[in-house]
Amino acid sequence: MKIQLSEHFTYSKLLRFTLPSIVMMVFSSIYGVVDGFFVSNFVGKTAFTAVNFIIPFLMILGAAGFMFGTGGGALIAKTMGEGDDRRANQLFSLIVYTSIGCGVVLALVGFVFLRPLAIALGAQGAMLEDCITYGMVLLPAIPAYVLQYEFQCLFITAEKPNLGLAVTVASGLTNMVLDALFVAVLPFGLQGAAAATALSQCVGGILPLIYFARPNSGRLRLGKTRWDGRALIKACTNGSSELMSNISMSLVSMLYNAQLLRYAGEDGIAAYGVLMYVSMIFQAMFIGYSVGTAPVVSYHYGAGNRPELHGLLRRSGTIIAVFAVAMFAAARLLAGPLSVLFVGYDAGLLAMTQHAFGIFSCCFLFSGFAIFGSSFFTALNNGLISAAISFLRTLVFQVVCVLVFPMLWQVDGIWASLVAAEAMAVVVTVIFLRTQQRRYQY
Repeated sequence: MKIQLSEHFTYSKLLRFTLPSIVMMVFSSIYGVVDGFFVSNFVGKTAFTAVNFIIPFLMILGAAGFMFGTGGGALIAKTMGEGDDRRANQLFSLIVYTSIGCGVVLALVGFVFLRPLAIALGAQGAMLEDCITYGMVLLPAIPAYVLQYEFQCLFITAEKPNLGLAVTVASGLTNMVLDALFVAVLPFGLQGAAAATALSQCVGGILPLIYFARPNSGRLRLGKTRWDGRALIKACTNGSSELMSNISMSLVSMLYNAQLLRYAGEDGIAAYGVLMYVSMIFQAMFIGYSVGTAPVVSYHYGAGNRPELHGLLRRSGTIIAVFAVAMFAAARLLAGPLSVLFVGYDAGLLAMTQHAFGIFSCCFLFSGFAIFGSSFFTALNNGLISAAISFLRTLVFQVVCVLVFPMLWQVDGIWASLVAAEAMAVVVTVIFLRTQQRRYQY
């Protein structure tokens, strides 16, 4: 039975409504992990290191999709909560058209800066050429990548989370099948892995575009719009935290790679890559839940239903706490098998990765609370606080920790810095929730 944004949300209804977005985000992460698996096991350690070295730059280019999706989704859902569906559709169309133009510009920027950036970060020799090979194949698909991120959020706003899940599954299966074909069966190597990812992004970005351009049973449809710079600025401000979060994580990943290259060599970057693959899957559950609840929060905020806001925040805190404990336990149990899956062919790299897992797994106890807190303020159309949480969590705290901790504990300090930054972010999130409670009455 279809759940509408206007309903009262119990624990059961929250989980049912957000499950498609959770699975959608997890599945998106899994097919990225499959890419790494095939590159590592069929192309080699240098190529695997190169992919992990350059992928943060490519993710920065696609991050605009999350900004438009979360920030625009919050504005659209709030407008629907106010009872103006016609205006909501105009905003939806404006945001989608604008994001397509941004995607084209970002792809062009990528072609200009790919090689200089890789060199500046320290890539050289075979690893440098592998970075360029992988990036050049993926860059033409950046506009579709932006749309894919954006529609993952907007399907929920349109009250079509299951359809969003179906598109994500189709995109993921495309990547998995083509990875196996291009890398394991046909001798296309790193270029094949990049092509598989690029084609899957086209599936994830273009299929929703076709769906929303035609008559459909959802609450949103692409059509005529009018320029509204103020609304675009509001959407971008609302979504700035998600943009900042994604850009910061990518910038910090570059810094981690540079530190690991200094303290542990290329093996350190490869081990960090494995941790990030696992982190992508586990944190996707937090992101999926936060994205899934955001339109509900925005709707009830727009409708002035303060008791429902209070219930959503309280129940979400409990759900995230349960997720956190479960994922910490899973990370400890799966550390060995997951390390073997990716780097079992190299004994030294395997030992380093398993040791890093033991420290890194503690970050799952904290990360979900800050992720939800930032999303919660985005949904309340308070992009400033949302951005502050994301900025501190993904950039300031991590940069400070990864620069200072290795001076004290060498490579272990790099792994521990991830945990410390997440713990600090929880403290900041709680402070903001407390200080803003009177204003929003949640």
